[in-house]
This record gives sequence, C-alpha cells and structure tokens, in this order.
Amino acid sequence: MQNIAPDTRPRYRERLSPSLWLLVTVALAGPMVSLIFIPLGSATFALIIGAAVSALLVIALVAAAPLVSVEEGILRAGRAHIACHHLGDPVALTGEEARQARGPGLPARGWHMIRGGIDGIVVVPNLDVDDPVDAWTISTRTPDRLAAAIRHARD
Repeated sequence: MQNIAPDTRPRYRERLSPSLWLLVTVALAGPMVSLIFIPLGSATFALIIGAAVSALLVIALVAAAPLVSVEEGILRAGRAHIACHHLGDPVALTGEEARQARGPGLPARGWHMIRGGIDGIVVVPNLDVDDPVDAWTISTRTPDRLAAAIRHARD
C-alpha cells in the first residue's frame, strides 16, 4: 500500500540554543546562591537550593531559545513568520561576510533575528510590496541548508 498523504515533515528545523559556554556560565549562579543560604541553615539545604537554581536557569535558557523552521511554504523565525512565496533568493553567509551582514551591512528596515555565538547568517529579501520590511536576517548554524530549504519552499 502506498502512502498518498502529502509530506508534512518540516523541510528545515533548528533550535538556536545557547552555546555550551553560556550554559556553564549561567549554571555558575547556583554555587553563588548556595553561598547566600549557608549562614541561614545547613550546608545540605544550601547545596540543594543552589543546584535547583542552576538547573532552572539552564532549562529556562534552552526553553526560551528561538526556533527557525521552513515547513509548508512558511518561514518561521522565533515568533515571526512569512510565506516563502514573498521571499527572494536567500544568501547564505559565514565568516567575514556574515560579520559584515550583522554589522554595517544590516538593513535598517529589515527584520533581524541575530544570536550571539552563531556565526552563520541567511539574508532573504522580502518581495512583498505591502510589507515595510525589506529583508529578513536570520542567524543559523547551517546557512546553506536554511537557504536551500527556502528556495525549495518557494518553488
């Protein structure tokens, strides 16, 4: 028997989770909190509170990380979304070109989702004449794959 249902799997999906160094830095808040509670009670109680604070902060950072996806002809970047038929040809950038696109080359009337610690950038022109946004600039760890997914969704 053949599966005749349309393919509804996402063509591209990436969570822009924080870097390991940022997670470790945030987790260091736990020992600092435990030092506050040592004079108030037992060391065990202080360690439990510190471990709980570290775990909650790390979980909150990972849960709050934005999602970039291209599925069913729609590009989603965080809470924003746009139909791919309104987009032009995406440009995948890394290295010095990406740094330039994030800095002096950043469009003033563009929509930006830029995350520190993520080198790759995809810049996609917005062709919708009714939309005041000129281009979308999106951080991604795999700019070639995101650009290919947008091109595929436009066709």
